[in-house]
Amino acid sequence: MSNEQHGADAVEPSHNSTDEQTITSGTGTPAFASGIIETAGAHAPVLDEATPDITDEGDQTDLTRKTFADFGVEPEICEALAAKGITHPFPIQALTLPVALEGQDIIGQAKTGTGKTLGFGIPLLMDTLGPGEEGWDEDPASGSPQGLVILPTRELAKQVAEELSTAAAKRTVRIVQVYGGRAYEPQIEDLERGAEVVVGTPGRLIDLMDRGVLDLTHVTTVVLDEADEMLDLGFLLDVEKILARTRADRHTMLFSATMPGAVVALARRYMTRPTHIRAQDPGDEGMTVQTVQQVVYRTHSMNKVEVVARILQAEGRGRTIIFARTKRTAARVADDLRARGFATAALHGDLGQGAREQALRAFRNDKVDVLVATDVAARGIDVDDVTHVINYQCPEDEKIYIHRIGRTGRAGNSGTAVTFVDWDDVPRWRIIAKALGLPIEEPVETYHTSEHLFSDLSIPEKVTGRLPRHKRTLEGLDAEEIEDLGETGRRGHKQFGRQGGRADRGRGRGGRDTKRGERSAEGEAKPRRKRPRKRTRGGRPIGGATDGSAGE
Repeated sequence: MSNEQHGADAVEPSHNSTDEQTITSGTGTPAFASGIIETAGAHAPVLDEATPDITDEGDQTDLTRKTFADFGVEPEICEALAAKGITHPFPIQALTLPVALEGQDIIGQAKTGTGKTLGFGIPLLMDTLGPGEEGWDEDPASGSPQGLVILPTRELAKQVAEELSTAAAKRTVRIVQVYGGRAYEPQIEDLERGAEVVVGTPGRLIDLMDRGVLDLTHVTTVVLDEADEMLDLGFLLDVEKILARTRADRHTMLFSATMPGAVVALARRYMTRPTHIRAQDPGDEGMTVQTVQQVVYRTHSMNKVEVVARILQAEGRGRTIIFARTKRTAARVADDLRARGFATAALHGDLGQGAREQALRAFRNDKVDVLVATDVAARGIDVDDVTHVINYQCPEDEKIYIHRIGRTGRAGNSGTAVTFVDWDDVPRWRIIAKALGLPIEEPVETYHTSEHLFSDLSIPEKVTGRLPRHKRTLEGLDAEEIEDLGETGRRGHKQFGRQGGRADRGRGRGGRDTKRGERSAEGEAKPRRKRPRKRTRGGRPIGGATDGSAGE
């Protein structure tokens, strides 16, 4: 049992007096205490970003009348997407496809969950040949990776690989995902059998390159997704090492939610005259901080679990994500809440990949409704119907704060974000509030018996720190089987390549029939394979070179 449980009564003063339940306003009139923040003047963090070349506010084009076929997407991909109910492109896709299908380098800026994957995935697949497709037999790179997608986390890699597989369901293109947390052997076997598209995280990609089983010399399309997160996690040097192993004339697409200076510098170094595209909905810049009900409490560390246990019994509470700063805290809080009867799962870096995916599946499949996660592990969680976010510990800065509370209030839904501020974190909270245009006030001192806690969050008065047995209706984490992902070296993985027929691929991109060059062992360019689609830059064929420089 944790200190929070042992010490709940020890740190809890009596909060029954009127003086402790009220505060005095600037006019001298008493006002009931509340942790609810006024967000009328709130705004998103002000970032020093590059000016995009193409923007769309979401209301300039009626995309409900446009289909993927209208943008030149090949029939097989259109049919595969239609089978999943995907027929109309999102704004980022509508803006990206015309540029990407011409082979131009792209910097795409849009938030997670807006459809970026198909924005880069469709051009990547259309510039890739699978076994048995026209031109495959004459292709000297047959069986080697032609497309590469680099992502910062395992969860994102898995998610992107699945979406690409959906789009390629009527193709023979083989899509292999490689990431840490599982054994090398299954991934090596998949690569040795042949892979046209590789989706992976930087660390595992480099490991496989160093082992000599991953050859990137034939890669013609490279995607860097969630580039800002990649840099935040310290992957810059790894990304540069990977890019240096690919062709200089590659088609490069970089996608990021924000465009800080480091991302722009990376793009300038490794891309050729990129087109910067930004797609967002009207008012999206400040939407999160204004539409999510934000509540801030100053809480005692030994009373936090007691407070959380009551928040989790609020009226209308659905899926909830609790953010902790450390792996140890996330595990401990999850265990404490589970002992109190809540259906809880932990998600942090000390878990194996199988356990992490088990937790996410249980959360998405309503086996558990409380996910306790660290910031790194929570990157890539894409669940629309999260009703509550609880910052168990104050975020480090305003960017992390926005990232956390942005997990709720998605897809037009409302949400509530509760932040606990320790005494030592009050200065940090003031900085966050100032950066976001929130009222800079002292967080109201709050315990599990505080009346304002119940009124702020619509918590029934009679609830205790334990969930009543008749309300323990969810199956729990153990109801979701943990997959054998080969973490012990055993075979237990899924292959994402799909087998299927392939129709005529004779149409060249943009009506062009150009050839790309390829260097021989002596360094001289030689004609590359005939390919139904030929990538060009600015209407000119791309020459061959295999060093990692961008070059013009």
